[in-house]
Amino acid sequence: MTKPTALPTPGDPPRIPFNRPTLAGNELEYMRRAVEGGHTAAAGPFTRRVASLLSEAHEAADVILTTSCTDALEMSALLLDRRPGDTVVVPSFTFVSTALAFAREGFRLVFADIEPVHLGLDAAHVASLLDEHTRAVVAVHYGGIAVDLPGLATALGDRPIDLLEDNAHGLFATCGGRLLGTFGRLATLSFHETKNFTCGEGGALLLNRAADVDRAHILLHKGTNRRAFMLGEVDKYSWQDLGSSFGLSEINAAFLLAQLEAREAILTRRRQVFESYDRLLRPEAAAHGLTLPDVPAGDLPGYHLYYVLLPDRPTRDRVLAAMRAAGVMATFHYVPLHSAPGGRRFAARPTDCPVTEEVSGRLLRLPFYNTLGPAEVERSAEALLAACRRSPA
Repeated sequence: MTKPTALPTPGDPPRIPFNRPTLAGNELEYMRRAVEGGHTAAAGPFTRRVASLLSEAHEAADVILTTSCTDALEMSALLLDRRPGDTVVVPSFTFVSTALAFAREGFRLVFADIEPVHLGLDAAHVASLLDEHTRAVVAVHYGGIAVDLPGLATALGDRPIDLLEDNAHGLFATCGGRLLGTFGRLATLSFHETKNFTCGEGGALLLNRAADVDRAHILLHKGTNRRAFMLGEVDKYSWQDLGSSFGLSEINAAFLLAQLEAREAILTRRRQVFESYDRLLRPEAAAHGLTLPDVPAGDLPGYHLYYVLLPDRPTRDRVLAAMRAAGVMATFHYVPLHSAPGGRRFAARPTDCPVTEEVSGRLLRLPFYNTLGPAEVERSAEALLAACRRSPA
């Protein structure tokens, strides 16, 4: 029998949610304009403005807005032109979409472990997994902190293997002064409600090679050469290739444009939340066996989330339960993909990912959203430390 959830009693402090989507400025006005303008489907003026903003920031050949980051990843898989026997290396420590998009296109998956400091792909493990079947490696910038890009570049060397970036967490973050999303052949972004910049559900595909632009637009337009027709390059458009209805609606693009226009204010506030958590937790971290996020010197993170690693899974679970009982809705994160039923089904071969397994059992994420106030940050941090003090060693 399921135990009923305890109801708050009078005088209890309000619950602090893990995430709360918020307005940043002109979202509602832009949505009204989109409706009144008569174009609410994909590929309208707001879509073009957002794509232009992102393309200019990343100096990309083009940017395509999609209904989700998952769709952007699926377009990436299609652009790879799978050959018989091709595999894709993906981290086991990631959301299922990172792997699913390539499995759906028929690639077999090779799951790689993460390194324990920044929780990105372990370049040495990736190097040991590469072979003549490897078509691409997908790097995930966890929490908006750059993966070991120099290490991956060394691992790939001059092999004909594409680097792809799942940058769902790291829009406008940098590595060595260069924006994440500009290192790979392709990169994907997420505008899900939990991300720094949101339109409810949405994504984008960054095309860093001009040679991918024409085919990407055919995939976007349901396999037709509609873009060539709109540009006057052909007198009619017809079915050419695979594709789907990947495009983001104008209503979502309008909402997203307002969020991106407020990017400096949003990132400033998120940086304040991140740094406040760090300031409040670091003095007691060693005493409780807590590992806090580490940002490489000279890099700018995406400030997407703030996590802590507890000493072990039982401690993590006890602390998480205590925090939720105190009204602070902390949560865990990814369950390892390599050991999941779907991961075993679509894997090219078994691989060992011990760091992923350990981190998955120890990681706890604190509430983090654009309007999280100083008092809520302090209460969340204190709830964590109080739970640690009560937790048996």
